[in-house]
Amino acid sequence: PGFYRRLCYNTPYREFLRRHVTEICEMFDVDGFFFDIVHDIPCACFYCRELMRNKGIDPANAEQRWRFAHQTMLDWQAEMTALVRRYHPRATIFYNAGHVGPRHRRMAPSFTHWELESLPSGGWGYLDFPLKIRYTRTLGLDSLGMTGKFHTSWGDFHSLKNRAALEFECFQMLALGAKCSVGDQLHPAGRLDEATYDLIGAVYRQVEAREPWCRGARAVTDVGVLTPEEFYIGPDRRIPPACFGFTRMLSELKVQFDVLDSKSDFSRYRVLVLPDRIEADDELARKIDNYVSRGGSLLVSCASGLDPKGERFLLDCLGLDYLGDADYSPDFLVIEGPLAEGLPKTELVMYMRGKKVRPRAGAQVLMETHVPYFNRTWDHFFSHRHTPSAGKPGGPGIVQNGRCIYFMHPVFEQYHANAPLWVKRLVGNALRRLLPDPVLDVKAPSSVLAAVNEQPGENRWVVHLLHYIPERRGQAFDVIEDVIPVTNIDVRVKTPRTVRRAVLVPEGRALETRREGAYTLFRLPVLEGHQMIALEF
Repeated sequence: PGFYRRLCYNTPYREFLRRHVTEICEMFDVDGFFFDIVHDIPCACFYCRELMRNKGIDPANAEQRWRFAHQTMLDWQAEMTALVRRYHPRATIFYNAGHVGPRHRRMAPSFTHWELESLPSGGWGYLDFPLKIRYTRTLGLDSLGMTGKFHTSWGDFHSLKNRAALEFECFQMLALGAKCSVGDQLHPAGRLDEATYDLIGAVYRQVEAREPWCRGARAVTDVGVLTPEEFYIGPDRRIPPACFGFTRMLSELKVQFDVLDSKSDFSRYRVLVLPDRIEADDELARKIDNYVSRGGSLLVSCASGLDPKGERFLLDCLGLDYLGDADYSPDFLVIEGPLAEGLPKTELVMYMRGKKVRPRAGAQVLMETHVPYFNRTWDHFFSHRHTPSAGKPGGPGIVQNGRCIYFMHPVFEQYHANAPLWVKRLVGNALRRLLPDPVLDVKAPSSVLAAVNEQPGENRWVVHLLHYIPERRGQAFDVIEDVIPVTNIDVRVKTPRTVRRAVLVPEGRALETRREGAYTLFRLPVLEGHQMIALEF
């Protein structure tokens, strides 16, 4: 409810809206309700202050005020959903806040499905949708992707998205397990724009042809990534940078992963990633330690695993003592040892301040650090950016304890900031050390995205490969204009049983395959935009 100004759920507006929805339910055979711009905005109006005081909540405390607002929204959603279901039990119901994240787990009983509003040119960007769908597909409700036909965003009348961009946005929805929707806005004259529906129709005809290999599909994943968003309390759509960092990096590495929260089932995953800042209270620490004790592997970075006060590691499986922030920043990883594959034997800068740790008995230092001559301050200055290495030891940079690998630096936030290739290579090497036999291995440029889904009812798996390159051609946002072919892509899929045949779909052209151990191997001659390969058992 509301638009540029939010209306409080605790004012008489609540009763007005209840009567309005009741009237709609009584007058029409309703297919569904989409309640838009529904946010848990902290409020200190007269009505909220009175309710907070009655509940013993301090209206002057920002965190208490936010938690009260969140509970108010949960109560209102439950009330509204009960009202709709009383009249139309089969109607769909969704409350849109422009984002779906960990706070929505508690809201799920009031929803029939998830709609992931994510217009890449409208402020969301191209990392937003894959981050959200990798989380919502674990929550047990269908997900519907939502982009727009606009060059920019809502209200951009008489504009058209590039066709290649709309193809990518819809095909990525299919690859990651979502249904598709494309938004438009009706001209006040009430006439649909023919060019808009020529564009949507051209893409949707391709979607329709792909649907048989997407219905009922479920992602096949090795890795679960806990989202730092769960531990952030603040306004809607404020997503920690590490979330975008791990989404981009792991997608480029072609890791098959889901995004999790602390309530997720960890047992489904062979590796858990705790990126940069995952607070571990006693309950979560026990859950993670139990996961590792039962054979799971762990990749942890920076402040993840610390108690909520940031004073000590609660994860015994890391085999580390926490000593505080690193003394120097930037510092430098000394590239040698088991994680150095694909990197020069040198020192490489880590721009963001890391953590100082002491390995316990049995833990192995995989990579050391060197420190600069001094930190750059008002009375210590060197050149344009930072002081070079003094070649002096600075302590452990990467440590392994059993099946757990710890990075002292915030590698995922760093990758989102400026994408150092060596950071991605180091994380990729660490993941290969923990997971030498991933479910999917694709030899292709980092701009190729890959996913594998299973269709149990059809007795097949489906591999999706996509190659569309967003470019920052204007100052405001990324665009996709061209479809650039990639040739001779070698693919290895770890399948549970022998593949009878691999076929390009929907084209129906068979590919030659061979079996090596647990893997099925094939080569895709040409990838133009999007290609699905069905592996039939």
